[in-house]
Amino acid sequence: MKSFSQFISESTAVQQATRLGLKTDGHGGWYDNKGEFVAKTEKGQLKFYNKRQKIGKQDPSQTDKEKNLSQTTTSQTKTDTEKQTKEDQPVEMVPPQVEKTKGTLTVAFGRFNPPTTGHEKLLNTVASSSDDGDYVIIPSRSQDKKKNPLDTDMKVSVMKQMFPQHSEKIINDPGNKTIFDILKRAHNDGYAGVRIVGGADRQKEFDKLVNTYNGKMYQFDDIEVRSAGDRDPDSDSVEGMSASKQRKAAAENDFDGFLRGVPTAMNKKAARELFDNVRKSMKIKEGWDLWEIAPKFDWKNLRENYVSKKVFNIGEKVENLNNGLIGRIIRRGANYLICVTEDKIMFKSWIKDVTEALVNGTDQSGVPADQRLVGTDAHRKYVETMVPGSSWGIQFINKYRKSKNKQISK
Repeated sequence: MKSFSQFISESTAVQQATRLGLKTDGHGGWYDNKGEFVAKTEKGQLKFYNKRQKIGKQDPSQTDKEKNLSQTTTSQTKTDTEKQTKEDQPVEMVPPQVEKTKGTLTVAFGRFNPPTTGHEKLLNTVASSSDDGDYVIIPSRSQDKKKNPLDTDMKVSVMKQMFPQHSEKIINDPGNKTIFDILKRAHNDGYAGVRIVGGADRQKEFDKLVNTYNGKMYQFDDIEVRSAGDRDPDSDSVEGMSASKQRKAAAENDFDGFLRGVPTAMNKKAARELFDNVRKSMKIKEGWDLWEIAPKFDWKNLRENYVSKKVFNIGEKVENLNNGLIGRIIRRGANYLICVTEDKIMFKSWIKDVTEALVNGTDQSGVPADQRLVGTDAHRKYVETMVPGSSWGIQFINKYRKSKNKQISK
């Protein structure tokens, strides 16, 4: 397999040859439009030959014109490289200066797909944890037929019916795509602090992520991440109820099991309608694998598909279902992924907490149209992401390590 440095070197030669209108023989040789051999790839650059060369003999010296051609392409390559390096540098972020006129906003951000009795416990905890009832419930914008079958409008409508006591606090705003969108808005609204309430299994992840970017994307005097309580996956009570169980019940056409996860505020007729909508949105097909619908209940097969590289490969775009961040995979761990967003924010996700990100309204994570033109910077950057061991994304990891070392040395 070619190393990344070899790959980039060859890509540089290709860019030079493309600009000059040369055609390749597939083995490093380049020909002009008359079919004349004029150059070949050597050490990542084009080495030009003249028409006076003799097979089996030493080549005559290049003319001044040929030397200038080599120097021009080398100079252009250096300029392109400098431009690339500048563009790929992580952006330094500074939050806008805002007068802090409010106290602490309590927030719950989740998928709620579909909403359950377990979510009722979460919402009640959010309300009781808030200062003077100042809290918001933000459903994510995630939607796909496997793990997020209901669209946001339907989720919000169902949630307001299930949890009428929290109806006014459930916010449906297209601008709230990630936890960062919510925190930036709270900062701009003048809140001095935020309190994020979520499941115990997500507490550590949220705490690390939101504190990392405090002072960069937003500025709060205090950030608290509070647990809404532990879950018992084997329990049939509220503590054991989850959206994963509800999707599993829908996939298995088990309405009685689904009904146990619906709050009493929703009558049986409305629950049946919700059940049917979930099944319809999931586009249930015989032979669907449980690890795709509810990975928590089929961890073994999820991991087997991951290890065999059938899912979540380098360069693919995924969405973290806990915080809404979308990014390309730059590293595959044993059971986790390191990803980078278009805004150059790096985040870590467990494979059970991600799904393929939507591209142009589909669940394909392929190459967007504006990245398919060979020879363009956009295509070059995309190709780099697909090369195992490439340096793409390493700058973000190195930056994080340097920042961490500085904190330790203080």
